[in-house]
Amino acid sequence: MRAVFVANRGEIAVRVVRACHDLGLRAVTCYVDADAGAPHTLLADESVRLATGTYLDADALIEAARSAGADAVHPGYGFLSEDAGFAARVIDAGLTWVGPSPEAMKALGDKVSARAIARQTGAPMAPGTTAPVTGPDEVRRFAEEHGLPVAVKAAMGGGGRGLKVAWTLEEISGLYESAVREAKQAFGAGECFVERFLPRARHVEVQVLADAFGTAAVVSTRDCSVQRRHQKLVEEAPAPFLDEAVVTRLQDAALAICAAAGYTSAGTVEFLVDADGTVTFLEVNTRLQVEHTVSEEVSGVDIVVEQLRIAAGERLAVGGVWPSTGHALEFRVNAEDPARGYVPSPGTITRLRLPGGPGVRVECGVAEGSEIGAAFDSLIAKIVVWGRDRTQALARAHRALAETEVEGVRTVLSVHRDLLTRPEFAGESLQVHTRWLEEDYTPPAEPVSPTAGHVRLGRRRLAIDLPGLPLIAGPAADLTKKALTEAVDRAGPAGMSGDFLVSPMQGTVVQVLVEEGQHVEAGETVAVVEAMKMENPVRAGIAGTVEDLAVSLGDSVAQDAPICRVAS
Repeated sequence: MRAVFVANRGEIAVRVVRACHDLGLRAVTCYVDADAGAPHTLLADESVRLATGTYLDADALIEAARSAGADAVHPGYGFLSEDAGFAARVIDAGLTWVGPSPEAMKALGDKVSARAIARQTGAPMAPGTTAPVTGPDEVRRFAEEHGLPVAVKAAMGGGGRGLKVAWTLEEISGLYESAVREAKQAFGAGECFVERFLPRARHVEVQVLADAFGTAAVVSTRDCSVQRRHQKLVEEAPAPFLDEAVVTRLQDAALAICAAAGYTSAGTVEFLVDADGTVTFLEVNTRLQVEHTVSEEVSGVDIVVEQLRIAAGERLAVGGVWPSTGHALEFRVNAEDPARGYVPSPGTITRLRLPGGPGVRVECGVAEGSEIGAAFDSLIAKIVVWGRDRTQALARAHRALAETEVEGVRTVLSVHRDLLTRPEFAGESLQVHTRWLEEDYTPPAEPVSPTAGHVRLGRRRLAIDLPGLPLIAGPAADLTKKALTEAVDRAGPAGMSGDFLVSPMQGTVVQVLVEEGQHVEAGETVAVVEAMKMENPVRAGIAGTVEDLAVSLGDSVAQDAPICRVAS
């Protein structure tokens, strides 16, 4: 292996380039026009323009690798990283695939097949279908037999895409269709299965490395329970506050599953751990993960370098459970607006200041002036901290997050900083679960303009800009329906609340579920807007009649663009 082609973009492409250089390998990246001049193109030895304008064209990627003289392909994560067909085509083209074999990817990347393997090894399992479901009626029958809530999940891929949780029988049809659409868009296959959903469990995973000689190792456990939309915001290693017997069970199950599949390279076996210690197998990610950094920090192992070494036919130094030292946390700095339910916030980064100092590591794929577009993931940077124990790691996180500045787009930094003050997260035990951020946590209020106020919707506090609305005294206040309605009437159609429904983000309308003149109930979905590969429903705030419907299927909409008006 002499030259590695990185079939990806952003911070993970930067990460792989650096690992290549550490091994003395030539690194080649690729880019579409929107990424011209991005950091991953500047750090590489060569960068190839993709004339097709997408990172998803397998033929274009393989041709780019060949044209640059690369003899290996590293897929990073996302895009085609979990596509067994792409891996096979890379190998057929005479290039080395830096990852598991296509056969192992098929066996474990397909969640239905992975569940079968896990069941055969004796791994703990929640009730679920043994084959992809044929439609919403089958999901409904499963829910009636096993109880609600149930999760409809894409059979291929991960990252929370194509995963929908149904809490009532009535919403199953719509959520099933949404899961299929997301799965087709993200993974090219719409097959989904269903399983019983544990609503208040922790997300705990095991990082595994395995070579072609039968040696496998656990690098560390991780806790990734701080999530929104089934995607992680904060991760830490090792997973804290777990009974040693539970840790051993997780590690043994992970190694057994990988061995049964003949797995090689880096992979992650994910579990849910309930408050009573019940463990349930979730899935296997047959790729490098965003949060691999925290495992590296506590183990001293460069996981990407190990991937490259394994692909080159080298052996792991030792198998079993590798020792870990200290504690590490990763904070994903995403371009999202917590006040609006973590919707994407595309735009141009006008100021970027990243932290440093002892115990601080930053992974970043953008710079000042970079455009955070709606077509890609919202990740700006990852701030990783290490300490001799969790207490020191949290203290260093305080410092690192205080030093971080991002302007031009809204980010989740305020949530990260606030989490460090919350006893549920930073206390003597870990009380968060996979839905805690969305159900039990209220984001801190952001500074607002003199014409802005706040309205509470359940546990969420949303900033609303209403011309003519007096500034509300104090950090925030709850508006009565009467006061809000009067404010919206004064503001006109540009108002963001009341009976005017607007797009929560810049994106594409992928569903319009109502017609002009149709009656809707409060909470009913009227349209679905897709941005950054995630679907976001727009729901009626009050019951009434749909008027002034302003969008059609396929329309591109700006943030706060009108969707319709609901007349009560």
